[in-house]
Amino acid sequence: MTGLDPLKPRLPSPLREVSDERFARHGVRLLLKRDDLIHPDVVGNKWRKLAPNLAAAAGRTVVTFGGAYSNHLRATAAAGRLLGLPTVGVVRGQELADRPLNPSLARCAADGMRLRFVDRATYRDKSEPGTLAALVRAADVTHAYVVPEGGSNAAAVSGCRALGEELRGRADVVAVACGTGGTLAGLAAGLAPGQRALGIPVLKGGFLGAEITALQEAAFGLPSGNWNLDDRFHFGGYARVPAELDAFASDFGTRHAVPVERLYVAKLLSALVTLTEEGTFPRGTTVAAVITGRPFP
Repeated sequence: MTGLDPLKPRLPSPLREVSDERFARHGVRLLLKRDDLIHPDVVGNKWRKLAPNLAAAAGRTVVTFGGAYSNHLRATAAAGRLLGLPTVGVVRGQELADRPLNPSLARCAADGMRLRFVDRATYRDKSEPGTLAALVRAADVTHAYVVPEGGSNAAAVSGCRALGEELRGRADVVAVACGTGGTLAGLAAGLAPGQRALGIPVLKGGFLGAEITALQEAAFGLPSGNWNLDDRFHFGGYARVPAELDAFASDFGTRHAVPVERLYVAKLLSALVTLTEEGTFPRGTTVAAVITGRPFP
């Protein structure tokens, strides 16, 4: 942790059982892995993914990517402020440059992140070496350390392996919401034989399985652990929060005194209720849900 000590994470994150009749009547135990309590500003899986990347940055300016409401951009900006590390956020949507900053981007700016807005076509090609090099040059940064969108790379996957290790022997199934797949890739690798990781993608498209495999191969040299995805619970796509999902999140939060983040965590918890009602989990199964973040602001 040397060099990252100012961040003072709470690890391992708490794990607690909750009593919920929607699970109990099917003979399923529900545990909540409270990664949202790791750090007040660098929350949940963002801590686990960013910590190894921040260490590797070794004081260099961190350049990273995200949309207008990116949790990853906010976490990176906050970490930069706490560590005295310069950060640059490349934001999808050139049209946003002429508008007032939304609360999420305003928080990034307040934490010292320099924001650069790019058109959506360029943003889609940001992983291409030539486009990436041009974006870094345009950011006017020398010796940049680049972190991909969502923070998912081999270093992040290795960092998330500790999440699985913290849950060894504690649950039969460990479920997590997925954006770019890095958390699931590391989680699955850290679990014990006989445990399974379940990913709930929050984006449409069905593309995530290949990306998770590629991330595991980059981090560990080969696919690792027992994991699967269920693509049915994106609720229309990223950042889509229909009224029924918002109502579910409010109800769950009231029942269990847990602040339920809508873009990822609500979709995960709603999926687990549905899967339990469908009989996906045999009686006697213990399911752990990873609470990766909390509502903003």
